[in-house]
Amino acid sequence: MLFYRTFISIFLTFFAIAASAQQSSLSEQAKTNKRLLPKYGNQPKTSQELEADKSFIESTLASPEFKGDRRMASNYFIGRGFDYIYKRDAKTAMYRFNQAYLLDSTNTDIYWGYGAFYMTDNNLTAARQQYEAGLKRAPNSSHLLTDYATTYLAEYQRLTSEGKTQEAASAMKSAIINLEKSYAADSKDQNTLFKLSVCHFLKGDCSSARKYYDTCKTLGGKPITQEFTDALQLQCPPNK
Repeated sequence: MLFYRTFISIFLTFFAIAASAQQSSLSEQAKTNKRLLPKYGNQPKTSQELEADKSFIESTLASPEFKGDRRMASNYFIGRGFDYIYKRDAKTAMYRFNQAYLLDSTNTDIYWGYGAFYMTDNNLTAARQQYEAGLKRAPNSSHLLTDYATTYLAEYQRLTSEGKTQEAASAMKSAIINLEKSYAADSKDQNTLFKLSVCHFLKGDCSSARKYYDTCKTLGGKPITQEFTDALQLQCPPNK
């Protein structure tokens, strides 16, 4: 059982360990740097900042790559933001997410990025607020639903480690509810499939764990870790 607790702890603290030592002080830096706040904290900007924003938007949209398409450009910068998240540079990631906001403030995937930023700081409350803000505008977004569910998986891990069995079970229930909503919206989202498999594995439901694992594997299995494959093979061998 210790192996499984260790595995899920590693799995769920990905965002937390992704933050570098420099990024551990992001909350402090944000007090004097509105670029580290979602939507720049909705704070007023100087004339120089407004001019810089205008220049950035105009030059970006003039690029042959985007041809004036605000959503395409916004999505590009969200993607770049996640590239920096995976490089353990959440500070630059937030700069990119905010640039995506400048380009298209109606793009709900911006909240997906903002949530990821707060997950790197293990700030589940702030991350949830961002995911919930996005889901109010796009209730069927698989990206938002799956990462929103992940906050409950992280909560499940914490509560389990504290021996709070009943509260942990409630967190797991919330995780599965949101993952199932995400699955209903997009049954081919590999991240959703993987996390559904993890949830059912932790609940001891081998049939469902294998079903979602096999489907994810068939679609490419990109998010599947070797540690989880080994654990699943041991606990839930085929046809068990």
